[in-house]
Amino acid sequence: MNIKVIAVGKMKEKYWKNAIEEYAKRLGAYCTFSIVELPDEKTPDKASAKEDEIILNKEGERILAKLGKDEYVIALAIEGKLITSENLASTLEECGLRGHSKITFIIGGSLGLSPAVKKRADELISFGRITLPHQLARVVLSEQIYRSYRIMNHQAYHK
Repeated sequence: MNIKVIAVGKMKEKYWKNAIEEYAKRLGAYCTFSIVELPDEKTPDKASAKEDEIILNKEGERILAKLGKDEYVIALAIEGKLITSENLASTLEECGLRGHSKITFIIGGSLGLSPAVKKRADELISFGRITLPHQLARVVLSEQIYRSYRIMNHQAYHK
């Protein structure tokens, strides 16, 4: 299975990069894992709703340009369905059983995701009603994908 994460914004701190690299290495035993990093739009202080909409749409166009028609898309959105680790493992397993060999997760920028990206997504999920910095969201997502594979393979790790 090919798992891709499309994320808006750069990973700046080395400790976040190291964490991602560790989970990517661990995931190599289960799937092909990659991250596509897209530049974020600079948001002016006190941006108007119209400016926010323009920024979301620009970032959304970049995201959509990186998606193939055959990819099963799971977008992280605060209003998405609250899931557990077991739910995510079930989703990944179901995707495999239904012939989806390419799964793409999307993490938006500071303003979230454009309506067009949400519409393209096959699922919207949430790790909770809190807002996470995009760098931390990437680490959490990578860990949860790794945990999902451990759960699917009945291997020690998940407790």
